[in-house]
Amino acid sequence: MHQLFTWISESALHLVNSMGIWGIWLGMILESACIPIPSEVIMLSGGWLIAQGSLTFMEVAVAGIFGNLLGSIIAYYIGKAGGRRLLEKYGKYILLNEHHLEQSERWFERYGESTVFFTRMLPFIRTFISLPAGIAGMKAWRFITFTALGCIPWNLALIYLGYRLGDNWGIVEQFIRPISYTICGIVVLLVLRWLVRRFRNQT
Repeated sequence: MHQLFTWISESALHLVNSMGIWGIWLGMILESACIPIPSEVIMLSGGWLIAQGSLTFMEVAVAGIFGNLLGSIIAYYIGKAGGRRLLEKYGKYILLNEHHLEQSERWFERYGESTVFFTRMLPFIRTFISLPAGIAGMKAWRFITFTALGCIPWNLALIYLGYRLGDNWGIVEQFIRPISYTICGIVVLLVLRWLVRRFRNQT
């Protein structure tokens, strides 16, 4: 897993170094559309480019935030348009049924704003949260509003740290990476635990 994360991080850095502001924008679109490109690397290196005088703070912030928002909207509408139908048709193969979809709908109806807002600032989870929000049918205006509110502080903080640390911006990414590993591992364990319990209940 470490080698995979390292390769992904290096690919993200190459994207920014080769395409500049457009690499930041594209990288953040992909990261928010359920493709696990680390926003930490993208925005921290964007801050480093500001320190080098290649870009301005406003350029990096706009590219990152709007890329974030656009990618999230794409994933949301993919989930909204086809995700539910796929789960209704094939969900039984992964032990999901109509009841689980109804539960997710109730969850996003009650806690959708806080869920979307806070998970936008969590490594790994932030990449995928838009899809279940769309599948659960969270209202679009609520999703877009709280996605924007959540991604602004995350992006601005990373840009600022990258700018202040300059050539040492990688220190922050090295600190965040273990957190990403931990969150990823917890999610995998929770999913496996849930699947095992569902399988036992059906047998």
